[in-house]
Amino acid sequence: METVQRVIVIGSNSFSGAHFVDYCLNLGMNVIGISRSKEPDSVFLPYKWKVQKDSKFLFFQHDLNTEFEQIKERIQLFQPDFVVNFAAQGMVAQSWENPEQWFNTNTLSNVRLHQFLKTCSCLKKYVQISTPEVYGSCEGSVKENTLYNPSTPYAVSKAAADMSLMTFYREYGFPVVFIRSANVYGPGQLLYRIIPRASLFFLLGKPIELHGGGTSVRSFIHIRDVCEGIVKVMLEAKPGNIYHLATQESVSIRSLVEIIAQKTDRVFLDYVHEVGERPGKDKAYLLDCTKVKNELGWESTINLNDGLDQTIGWIKKYIEIFKNQPFDYHYKP
Repeated sequence: METVQRVIVIGSNSFSGAHFVDYCLNLGMNVIGISRSKEPDSVFLPYKWKVQKDSKFLFFQHDLNTEFEQIKERIQLFQPDFVVNFAAQGMVAQSWENPEQWFNTNTLSNVRLHQFLKTCSCLKKYVQISTPEVYGSCEGSVKENTLYNPSTPYAVSKAAADMSLMTFYREYGFPVVFIRSANVYGPGQLLYRIIPRASLFFLLGKPIELHGGGTSVRSFIHIRDVCEGIVKVMLEAKPGNIYHLATQESVSIRSLVEIIAQKTDRVFLDYVHEVGERPGKDKAYLLDCTKVKNELGWESTINLNDGLDQTIGWIKKYIEIFKNQPFDYHYKP
């Protein structure tokens, strides 16, 4: 009889973390989710969209910064095969305002976690959810061996944790693998992100700010494609490897919002006005995914047009609930 895989997802209340929990549960895995905040409204938690509650999932509210002993205890009791870490202070612009908080969460608390995990004999793989922000603003298609050139406190804090983990791999054989994804989107994403925000604001007839005129170029990847890639890396990749997850499509933020305007039957110029660019905003980073395709057979399958239709459909379905949800990011120290 095949043993059921046990997974701990740190940062399970994040958009990507919640979808990953759901993806693992659909594969029959036992999952524990840990986040510093209580679970948000179920409209943001895909593992709660099922008619019947999944008995293989348990959630615990613990802060990686202040409740590390409780997290250690959960890990020791559960004896996970895999730990996947989505937890991070993730907002780029706000990282300039309180950089010490970003370093505390993204670097120091992470290193403390890794120091403990290297003593856990049960651990088969530790998946660090990194970010292409560590490369800074780039031209062309970026490979996994590109030198770090972070341009914001957020990016520096993530790069520091990644470099520390690589020393753990080299010195102790710590079974770490790294994921760097393009801009993730899909149903369930918090409303301050550009795709759900533009969709909701157009539908509500609210004005939308476009930072820097929306000239920066990004690749947007559907969250289900990302979850499939993370599971492949978690189960099959050799430790010490970095993998990119992205699509071959790229689009400027302005063009993206124009597409959403068309899909919501709104006139772009009636609702959108330009404001100044955020400090340290990277002009572009487009990720080369040759490595993950060749080694693990992964490639994205959901195109941007279909993914936008899914996301806008989700917004329409729950629009009355969203009217009472916060539209903006609120910093929590």
